[in-house]
Parts: sequence; C-alpha cells; structure tokens
Amino acid sequence: MSTKKDSGARIASNKKARHDYFIEDTVQAGLVLEGWEVKAIREGKMRITESYVVFRNNEAYLFGAHIQPLLTSSTHVNADPLRTRKLLLSRREIDRLMGVVDQKGHTCLCLSIYWSRGLVKADVAIGVGKKLHDKRETLKDRDWAREKQRGFKNLVNQ
Repeated sequence: MSTKKDSGARIASNKKARHDYFIEDTVQAGLVLEGWEVKAIREGKMRITESYVVFRNNEAYLFGAHIQPLLTSSTHVNADPLRTRKLLLSRREIDRLMGVVDQKGHTCLCLSIYWSRGLVKADVAIGVGKKLHDKRETLKDRDWAREKQRGFKNLVNQ
C-alpha cells in the first residue's frame, strides 16, 4: 500500500555537504527508527544539515540528525530528537567505509534521507574536505556554466 508521497520522495537533504566536501562515493543505507520518529518524518520534521556517520563496534550510526517530536506523540515515550540512529549496511560496505574514513582527510556523511518503497533510506557518502580556494573554484565553474546557458538561450531565441 504505497502512496505517491512515499515513492522516492525526498525527506531531507544536506546541501551544505556538497559545498564543503568533494564527494567520492555514495552508498544507500537503511535507518533503524522508532514509531514516533516515522510519524514525525511523515510530517517533514527532520533535519540532517549537521549530521555525519560514526563507527562503533563495527557498526555505522547516524549522528547529529534532528527529528522534532510531534506534539501528538505518545506520552509514555521519551522522545530524544538527537538520538544516534543505527544505519543498516552490509558487513562489506561497513568495512570499506571504515577503511576509507581511517585515511587522513576523509569523512563519512549523510547527503539525503528519502522514502524507498515505504522505507526510510539514507544516502551515505565518503567526502574529502574542500579548502577555501576549492570552494571559490567551484563557485566560478558554476557561474561560468550558468553564463554559458544564458548565452545559448539568447542565441536560440534570436
């Protein structure tokens, strides 16, 4: 019983991550959530702008993701909005990610959270931090691409 809202709908995205990091590789992971969290996510109460992935006991966890509890949630549940949530990855994926993160300058972060066939999934990425001059270069390239598109549109419209 899948609704149109559930099929591939983006819940939250971390736009700042692509600005601050060179993204090298991405992996899809499932999230272990509690009932109140799923209800809050359906209402769009999730933010992942400051979140990243940590590894403990050979398992991956999403740290820093904020899910704001609903006012109508159950009273017998203690809702922790910044709870560390387990990521569902295969052993091979966890080992590969841990090996890359151990290298200097690499970090593991969450790019987006979305619905996939009624389940909440996360795009986990390996990133290398950008320096200030790299960020400026990215902005210049983006501006140049925009100007090229404007120029082509003006040529086509004439």
